[in-house]
Amino acid sequence: MTTPAGSGAGFGSVSWWGLSPALDLQAESPPVNPDLQADTEHGTPQLNVLLLGSVDGRHLLRTLASVELWSPRRFRFYVLENNLEAVARHMLIFSLALEDPEKMGLQERSEAFLEVWGNTLLRPPVAAFVRAQADRLAHLVPEPDSLAEQLPWISLGALKFRERDVLEAVFRFWAGGEKGPEAFPMSRLWDSRLRHYLGSRYDARRGVSDWDLHMKLHDRGARVIHIHEFRRWRDTGVAFELRDSSAYHVPNRTLASGRLLSHCGERVAARGYWGDIATGPFVAFGIEADDENLLRTSNAQPIKTAGEITLHNVTKLFRALTAWGRPRASEGNPMEVPGEEDGTREPAARGPASFTIYFLPLHSSQTLHHKTCYKGQFQLLYVACGYLVDLRQEQLQAFTARVGELAQAAGFAPQPGARPSETFARFYKSRDSAFVCTDSVAEPGPPTPEVLVPPPGVMDLLPEVLVSPHEARNPLSEDLIQPLQGRTPHPVPLQLPSESQVSFSQALTPPTGSQTSKPESDWIPRNQVPHL
Repeated sequence: MTTPAGSGAGFGSVSWWGLSPALDLQAESPPVNPDLQADTEHGTPQLNVLLLGSVDGRHLLRTLASVELWSPRRFRFYVLENNLEAVARHMLIFSLALEDPEKMGLQERSEAFLEVWGNTLLRPPVAAFVRAQADRLAHLVPEPDSLAEQLPWISLGALKFRERDVLEAVFRFWAGGEKGPEAFPMSRLWDSRLRHYLGSRYDARRGVSDWDLHMKLHDRGARVIHIHEFRRWRDTGVAFELRDSSAYHVPNRTLASGRLLSHCGERVAARGYWGDIATGPFVAFGIEADDENLLRTSNAQPIKTAGEITLHNVTKLFRALTAWGRPRASEGNPMEVPGEEDGTREPAARGPASFTIYFLPLHSSQTLHHKTCYKGQFQLLYVACGYLVDLRQEQLQAFTARVGELAQAAGFAPQPGARPSETFARFYKSRDSAFVCTDSVAEPGPPTPEVLVPPPGVMDLLPEVLVSPHEARNPLSEDLIQPLQGRTPHPVPLQLPSESQVSFSQALTPPTGSQTSKPESDWIPRNQVPHL
């Protein structure tokens, strides 16, 4: 049976990559006010950013790579995801981005990043790197002192003990604790998802890919995505083919996640690929470039593919990140910052600037605004809402209207003088208004300011909204969860069904709520499901 257009089934129930271009968050933040934002110990202005559902760290990477364009600042990034696999990917991506250049060259790091980030299959050398890093991270997660010494830019202190245990289990799975391809048969899982998504159109999938690319993605601004790379990704899940196709054959375990499926009237926990099979990982780094020559066309056709532009942009980012040097643990006692009651601490600054990524507990968006340590701490809020090629124009327009209503009800107004954007909706909040931090789940009660949508009438691949509590412009990110197949997305944004997207540990707990997670065609008979 063909999946109805607009069902959102192609997006899946978990997001692995962003569907909007990477942002320099300093360009969206308020001007530096040294008197109000200075770190009393180091005398350097700080930028505190709360990111809900940023997924892949692209905004953080670009922000850190662009520090030379702005006055010196210290950064505190507070990252909240709705699954621990996404947290693990954040940690792996930053470990790769900040790898010692003497151990891993710039080109090797850039190519490895593209494979891990956006390919279902890896080359053996890249797979070996993932296993080694995962094993290292699995040993560091339960050892806070060792983690602070080796990766001082990461703070897991706010996570619950159970969440840290699950995070360690995720890394151990990546490290190959379960041997053999059947532990995660990626090619079979991908094809099964694709068959369910296309239904009776499966045999005509090449034509469907061409239609989706030309009539949807190209029309929404992603014209540099080449038909051949999009077809290849739709067929195999390999977006970035930097070597001969035969070199990619090791399953990318970082794209595995848990989900509850229904089997014989029972809820069964299964590990599989539940991510995007409709849009692809080309948008985040592959459709914009500072060098306009990369976007030139010849005979109305782009001269560079999205894959080539992505490699160029990522290489440029990693080259800039190398200039940071490798942050080192502070000597003596670490400096305490707002959030210490949740176990979040920041090492003293060294070098031109410093940054710390604080990972917050899952589903804590509903309680952050009750914690005094977070009130008034953020100059920028980024909330994600993901869209894909399946959604119809009227759905996007309805969501746009809903976003404006919720933002206004929460005390936000459109950013005056904001540059036009088909991707981000920007809002600000006056300094004298109370800080509002609402849940990313649409629930009865006060509307949320985290709704991100382009201005009315604007169609885009991925509307995101920027909200700023202190006269700041603030980007909203892509929605990580989409309604399951067979349902039409509700116009209220940012729904995170806990039963369809779960971490391995969550998959073992009894479901809550009235929604039932329906199995897709990638359902596997019980005796073949890798139980969690």
